[in-house]
Amino acid sequence: MTIKVIRGNPTPEELAAVVALLTVAGAPRPGPVRRRTSAWTSRRRLLRTPHAYGPAGWLASALPH
Repeated sequence: MTIKVIRGNPTPEELAAVVALLTVAGAPRPGPVRRRTSAWTSRRRLLRTPHAYGPAGWLASALPH
């Protein structure tokens, strides 16, 4: 990369700052971070689960699957 100063007399620190900004601006950006989907928004929760039959069926209906 070649930088040409047309006007003014920048200090070495000012040139270093401009080069650092141009380097960062030209760097490729990482892709978007994928967020983890919450279990509350899962479509699987909308599906019906099989009913538990028998004497303790009411208890099994409250347990997570």
